[in-house]
Amino acid sequence: MLQFILIQNRQGKTRLSKWYIPCDDQEKNKIKGKIHRLIVSRDRRRQCNFVDFNNHKIIYRRYAGLFFSAIHLFVEVIDSFFGNVCELDLIFNFYKVYAILDEIFLGGELQETN
Repeated sequence: MLQFILIQNRQGKTRLSKWYIPCDDQEKNKIKGKIHRLIVSRDRRRQCNFVDFNNHKIIYRRYAGLFFSAIHLFVEVIDSFFGNVCELDLIFNFYKVYAILDEIFLGGELQETN
């Protein structure tokens, strides 16, 4: 089960977050900061996209200037929806991105792959 989905840019600004576990805002911000510091310092050529974090696994992928902490399927879907998705699509059409996310994931479980 997914605990959360994060999309962050290289500067650590969160562009999308969806939480499937109960956390207060302070705890969420602490987790986001720790994950960004952990991911941004990794060597893309020598290290894989799986990271241990607080007894969980962080699975991430960098696309252009964004880090996706989720599944490649979500990236493919929003890319086909927006036609070569970029960070500005996530900022100005966040409600569409959340609707797509809710179609794919329900309560942290993958629901739809078609």
